[in-house]
Amino acid sequence: MKSRIKTIEDLSLNAWPSHQIQVYDGWLLRFSHFYTHRTNSVEQIGPSSIPFKEKIAYCEEIYEKWGTPAIFKISPLIDSSFDQMLTEQGYKTTHTTEVMTLDLENYSSGLYNPDVCIEKNISDTWIQELFQLKGTTNPIHRQIVPSMYRAIPKDTLAASVSYNGKTAAIGLGILDRYHIGIYAIHVSPEFRRKHLGCSVCQAILTEGMKQGAACAYLQVAKGNEPAKRLYSSLGFQNFYTYWFRQQF
Repeated sequence: MKSRIKTIEDLSLNAWPSHQIQVYDGWLLRFSHFYTHRTNSVEQIGPSSIPFKEKIAYCEEIYEKWGTPAIFKISPLIDSSFDQMLTEQGYKTTHTTEVMTLDLENYSSGLYNPDVCIEKNISDTWIQELFQLKGTTNPIHRQIVPSMYRAIPKDTLAASVSYNGKTAAIGLGILDRYHIGIYAIHVSPEFRRKHLGCSVCQAILTEGMKQGAACAYLQVAKGNEPAKRLYSSLGFQNFYTYWFRQQF
């Protein structure tokens, strides 16, 4: 199971680059002006030779210079003693994410909105649609996020669907090692309950299979029950959970 988790974690790192990254003794210090927890946290990708307490202090110093609190990602690959160490130092859990997977061997997409448009390049238009649907107004995020999406080193499937002449839903598929990762699913509140999010996911999965994907994965914030119901209806099942410890 851990080898499978490691694969998904590696795919996720490829799929979502940070604005800046520092490598420090088997850790990645990721920084993106706090756009998301994933792109603004420390990830452990290799063994350590420096004592943890010394490394934690170093990370706190670096993130202080960046103007954000230090955040550590805790996955099942991380020893529980490290999580306990952070707890003892006053770190609190701020965000929990559930990873879901789907074996595409027996997946049947059924019927979905044929008007879902899929492009292989992430266009400026798609990014602006993302900002609009997410309500992204932070000027720094609007400046750096386009370069983060363009830095994705894998093949992408940028999906969108219009309804009554307006962009109603978007999503992103990222292909890597026979996997299709589903990211950035957003539906306008104005057009919810019309199964557009489902159609976008189905279109991404179907196109991903055409390009050789055998498995799919996605990440959803714990407590987002509408999204969980959508993904479960497509056949996704819970695989593992990770969370973030944030400095206070």
